[in-house]
Formats: sequence, C-alpha cells, structure tokens
Amino acid sequence: MDIMDIKEKIVRLRTEIAAHNRAYHEMDSPLISDFEYDALTRELRELEAANPGLITPDSPTQKVGGRAGASFDPVTHSPPLESLNDVFSFDELRAFGERTREDAAERGYVVEPKIDGLSVALYYEDGVLVRGATRGDGVTGEDVTENLMTIGSIPRRIAGAPARLAVRGEVYMPRSVFARHNEQREYDGQPPLANPRNAAAGSMRQHDPAVAASRCLDILVFNIQAVSGMEFETHASALDYLDAAGFNVVRRAVRRDMDGCIEEIIKYGECREDFDYGIDGAVIKLNSLAARARLGSTSRAPRWAVAYKYPPEEKTTRLLDIVIQVGRTGVLTPKAVVEPVRLAGTTVSNATLHNEDFIRERDIRIGDSVVIRKAGEIIPEVLSVVLSERPEGLAPYSFPATCPECGGPVTRAEGESAVRCLGAECPAQRVRNIAHFAQRKAMYIDGLGIAVVQSLLDAGLIRSAGDLYSLDADTVAQLPRMGKKSSENLIAAIERSKSSGLARLLYALGIPQVGESAARALSARFGSMDDIESASAEELTSVGDIGPITAQNIADWFAAPQSKRLLSLLRAAGVSMTSERPAASGGKFDGMTFALTGALRGYTRAEASELIERHGGKASSSVSKNTTYVVAGADAGSKLQKAEALGVKVIDETEFEALINGAG
Repeated sequence: MDIMDIKEKIVRLRTEIAAHNRAYHEMDSPLISDFEYDALTRELRELEAANPGLITPDSPTQKVGGRAGASFDPVTHSPPLESLNDVFSFDELRAFGERTREDAAERGYVVEPKIDGLSVALYYEDGVLVRGATRGDGVTGEDVTENLMTIGSIPRRIAGAPARLAVRGEVYMPRSVFARHNEQREYDGQPPLANPRNAAAGSMRQHDPAVAASRCLDILVFNIQAVSGMEFETHASALDYLDAAGFNVVRRAVRRDMDGCIEEIIKYGECREDFDYGIDGAVIKLNSLAARARLGSTSRAPRWAVAYKYPPEEKTTRLLDIVIQVGRTGVLTPKAVVEPVRLAGTTVSNATLHNEDFIRERDIRIGDSVVIRKAGEIIPEVLSVVLSERPEGLAPYSFPATCPECGGPVTRAEGESAVRCLGAECPAQRVRNIAHFAQRKAMYIDGLGIAVVQSLLDAGLIRSAGDLYSLDADTVAQLPRMGKKSSENLIAAIERSKSSGLARLLYALGIPQVGESAARALSARFGSMDDIESASAEELTSVGDIGPITAQNIADWFAAPQSKRLLSLLRAAGVSMTSERPAASGGKFDGMTFALTGALRGYTRAEASELIERHGGKASSSVSKNTTYVVAGADAGSKLQKAEALGVKVIDETEFEALINGAG
C-alpha cells in the first residue's frame, strides 16, 4: 500500500470513528458493537504508529471521544477526565507490565472491573457537593448536577472532608431496573433500549430531574481526581478513604505483578454475569500515586493504566426452532431456540434473530449450525450460519402471515423492518391497548392504569376496551386493592368517556400511525366512524397527515374481525362515534396549515392544535412547502431547521397569540 492509499484509509477511518463517537457519546445511540468500534480504532492506531508523520491533533486516537452538549451548561474539568488505552490480549497486557515493572515494584497494581456506564465527576467544596458533570471531551463536560442529585448513593455532605475534593465515577442503570424500564417502554409503544449503558447516559441527559429520578440510577466511584489538605500514597488507600466517606466504591484487588492481575481479570470475567451492572473489561492501574505522577499522560490517556477488553465470546450450536414472540406493541419478534451452550459465563438456550430481514438476508433455517455471540448486550444474538454443516433438505424459513397469538392480520409498513399484529383483542397486546385506550389524551378514563387493567384481565372481566362499558361497580370492588369508592369512581369515569368524541376515540383505538393530529384531521374531514370505515384509500389520503402507508393501516385495521367486534361493543355501549363539533370553516385560520415544534409556555401540543382547528386551520405533524406557519417553542427540533430550509415563516408563541387575537 503506497503512502497515498494509507493516507486515504486513515482519513476514512477517522471520519467513520468520529461518526461513531458522536452516536455513542453524544446521542447515546451506538451504531455498532463495542468490539467493532475497538477494531476500527485499533486499525487506525496501528496505521498511525507505522506512519507518525500522518498523525494530526484532531485524530480520534489523540483525544477523548465525546463533547459537551449545547443544551447543558459547560463544566471545565481540572484535572481533565482522561480516557484509557485498550489492550485486547494478555500478551499486550504483559507488554504494559514490562513498561511499568520498575514503577510497580513497591506498590504493585490495582485491578478493577471496567463499568459500562457514563463517566462523571463530582466536585465537593468543604464537604458539600456543589457540582457534577459528564466527562464530555475530557476537558469540558455537561453540568448534570440536578440529575446526579437524584442518585441516592451519592453523598451530599462528607463529614471532615478536605476543602476541595473531585471524585470520578461511573453512573449506571442496574440490570434489574433496565429490564423494568424496557418493559415500560414497550407499554408506551417505544422501542426498547439496546443496553443499560445507553439507558444510563440518556437518563443523565434528561432536562427534567424527575425523569432521571424515576430511572433509579446508581454510581460506582473509582478515582480521586483532585484533593486539597490530604495526601495518599496509593490508589488503594484513596479508594478506602472514599469507601469510609460513604461512596459506593468499585470492587478492586491489589496484585504484585502482571500474572496476579491476569488471574483477577479472569475471575471478573467468569463472574461478570453476577454483577447488577455491565462490565466490558478490567482496568489495571499502578497503585503508587508517586509513580503515576512520574509517568504522566499522553494527549488523551495515562501511561500508568490500561483497560483490558474482554473479547466477544462466540460459540457454534444447533438452531432447534424459531419462536415468534408478540410484544405489547404488536411487533412480531423472532427468537432462536438453540442447543444449550456456555457463553460469557452463562448457559444460553435462546438468542435474538432481530427481525424478518435478518433471517432472510442470512438464510437462517431451523436445523442449521449457527454462530452466536454475547458482546456487552444483555441478550445473545445469532451472527451467522455455518453453511458447510447444513443438513440436506432444510426448508427456508417463512415469517408467519398471521399473528401467532390471536390469528389476526399482520402488516409491515414500507421502509420498516417490524411486522405488527393489527388484532384489537390480541392477548399479547391487551394490557397496553386497553391502558392506551384509557389514557388522558384518548378516552381519559381516570383510575384505569396498567395495574387495574391487568386485574380486570386476570379476573376474566374484560377481553378488550369494548368490555369496559359492561362493568359494574359491585363486581369491580371485589378486585384486589379496589374498594367501593374507587370502583364507583372508575365506573363513573368509564361512563363519562362515552362522550369523548370521534377524534379521541380514533386515537384511543391504537391504529398504527394514527396519532392525535391524524385522528383530529380524520374526525374533522369525515365526521363519523361509519364514514371513515367506508372511505376509499384515495379519500383517506386526501386528508392532511394521512399518507398511503397510514391509509393502508386504517383500511387493514377496520377490515380485521377483531376490530369489527370492538366497534360493535362500543356502539352497543353508546360510545359517541361522531365528531364532537363540525369542522370550522370561514375562521381566521381558514386555509392555513400550522406545524408546532418545541415546548410552548401556555399550551400543551394538543391544546394548541385544538385552538388552530377551532379557528378553521389545520395542525400538521410535519413541515412542507404548503405549511403556512411553524410555531416554535423552547428547544425547537428538526421542524425548525426544515422550515428555515423551505422558507416557511417561523413565529414564536407571542406572535401565535397575536394571530389568534386578530392582532397579527
């Protein structure tokens, strides 16, 4: 490879790694596995080492990966929060040991598990926690003090503390909490998070501390960054001080030499599944703080420590079956049932197959020998098929054409990988569907939360939302934690919901891609459920916010037998299926289309949309060249950028109110 080819490859690797750094550190949404990212970084580092004249200060190998987000106040770290150089084999680790042998002679090394979370710094003055920040790019981080204050294991005040203390730790979401959090996301119709690290990072970057508090995060501290008025000879003694001061301190072991460190690394690897937090390696540090000071750091990492990264373990096993699971949002997810095999410290008998495209692209068939891997994620995944071991006569796998839970129709929207069940009474979706039906923005049945819905289903009192209207207070009062008064209130709320109107009912039905805005538009255009049910695709797509895919979803939903039964129950119960008011015409906003973005001070999104429609306008969920105004509130998003690109007029809340009052 000539020098020009090498230079081109280095530039390409830097660009690719920079994109992955943004996705991982700033957006909390990695695009590739840690193992794949490490391989890219390693390749770049080796090319630069062989061609030092091509190294530039902005290379990802010369700096920490993230940067501070613009939506948080910046915090300057002093000293900087450095990254670590990675090693991927015991040979590389022994080479580090050779470089630091003399420095380790007196105090040895400290071995710690490498926590897979979000690195933060905690700053104390006279024993009081005054500030907390993310690592960012190592020099400048984000001020997330309020969110860190929601973590109960962080001491707010330290008795007898020095005048200044800076502590570094890793915020993580316990695996048990992560499982509950993802279950709630499924209830809410949101995609599950890939791993606890993303969940922790996203939680720390919430602008509402109450949201961060609800995520039940925890922290393990692993270093004193700076201290005044106290001195420590070793890293281990500094951690002992933090332990005594009330911090949750990382597990650690002091070892004299590299062979002892390797023994400890193997121990951590064998029991890492027992921890309630993810670890993706082990950190090996010189114990002597004086030795650390002598060795110093490079531009991005200390010379006195390395991170050993556990390789993603892969095993070959036999695929016994493919089982389709239906989630609470109706998504059909294939799961591989495999011959049990020991992998990354646990016995694995199931692995994810992701979706229909994944199976088809890899031509995975029941009976194949498959390679599975567990690399930092909670659930093992099937990587590939060993085609040389495929038995003759194995048939290609066909994804089911109907829901395996209820037999209802399934659909797959163009451009999406997910296959969804449309069954209004699908057992797998009942809890979420009924809870969605009852929520405030839908039929607003106060008191009908997930727990009550589950109790009603367990008692056999309901099968779908339509059965709610046949309940009576005496029967409901017999349920666990339901007394006479609460059951009477619930029945009264169910009765009131009958007059919610067509728009709310359409949203409550949970038709794929029919949100609040689309439901209001359909209600205004057609006026009754019967007219929507009988509308042609052309008529449906003539409504703003309704494209061909949404129109097909609407048609498919109304054609399903379960949907017809649900609507029949609702009609028999006297639920209103007509528009709560005729579409406004001749109003001051007649012929205008508004798009809302960001948070408004005086209105919720639904209230502002209703106000627009009351004056004859249309509230759209997207921006196009036909949009009249974009109303921008705080933290406006991509709609604002699109409006500016299309030349659409952008107004703030004051100008919006002026239009309503006729002064604009």
